Amino acid sequence: MTPSSRWSVGRVLLLLGRLALAVVFLAAAYGKLRPQNAVPWTLASLKITPSSLGLSMTFFAMQVDSYQLLPPRMVSPFAHALPWVELSLGILLLTGFALRYVSLASALLLALFYAVVIRSYALHLAINCGCFGPNEKLDSWTLVRDGCLFALGVAVTIGAFVVHRRNRSAAVAS
Repeated sequence: MTPSSRWSVGRVLLLLGRLALAVVFLAAAYGKLRPQNAVPWTLASLKITPSSLGLSMTFFAMQVDSYQLLPPRMVSPFAHALPWVELSLGILLLTGFALRYVSLASALLLALFYAVVIRSYALHLAINCGCFGPNEKLDSWTLVRDGCLFALGVAVTIGAFVVHRRNRSAAVAS
């Protein structure tokens, strides 16, 4: 494999990793923001109204509180902000805007999620994860999934910094 073909493979892998992370963050945000209907994932459930959004945020706040990490006064602000942060990161990863910084923020957020899941699992908390919406039990699969997502976040971050450095070196050499 020549250096230029390795470079092309690296860029393709970075693109695929970035898009995968974007989909994960967008799915996580939607899972928290979508209306809590009796029949999920229908065309009607795609309609987000202020009252359905408030109910979704209340459910998510209860899931955040079940982790027993935040003081009661911080649970609601955190639960109301997190889905919008995830949505923003997903959109920014999708577009590739400020990729080094966005991927770093994504990896740090995934590290935080992974640490919280490990702690909760070690404490044998019988709770819903809340990662992609309600009714998602915290189990060993959650540990594996979040560990893989964290590794992907780190890989995308490293790739973004390497690509930026190579692009800058190529521009200086020209």
